Amino acid sequence: MTMNNEALIKRDRLRFTKNKLSSNLTLLAIVLNALYFVSIYKSDVGTYYYNLMIGVSVVYNLLFMLTAFLSSEGVKAYKLGYSFVLMGIGAGQIVRIFIIPLQAKNATLSISGTAQVVMEDGQFMRVCIYLIGSAVLCIIAGIVAFIRTRTLQERLAEVEKEKKA
Repeated sequence: MTMNNEALIKRDRLRFTKNKLSSNLTLLAIVLNALYFVSIYKSDVGTYYYNLMIGVSVVYNLLFMLTAFLSSEGVKAYKLGYSFVLMGIGAGQIVRIFIIPLQAKNATLSISGTAQVVMEDGQFMRVCIYLIGSAVLCIIAGIVAFIRTRTLQERLAEVEKEKKA
């Protein structure tokens, strides 16, 4: 078998298999997001986290997980639009670092007359790693999905052209 035939077979297999790589990367991104919000929401530093921003964050987390799960199913079925959705929500995960985690790291509260840092360096690094990991996984899943979907679309066009000939 020549390399050209092997490449053709590999492209042709896309017609009969699901894009599990992109789907699984997206599911792993959801897990990292869950670890992020568990780390944030389990923190109980005075009343710092009892505000509207946490409510918005909870809603965003739910929307992220629903959108990511829907996208994981979409990219599994080679739907091109979901690859862009994944790249977008991946970028959104990076932006989130500068909202709650960075603000909490730079904030101090006076509890019983003692100044206390809201988010210690260790927790800040951990939540940043979770968000960056989630972002990278979503972006890679989106790129892989885009490449595979375009390859499949090109192959399907070739098959249709061969049928007409």
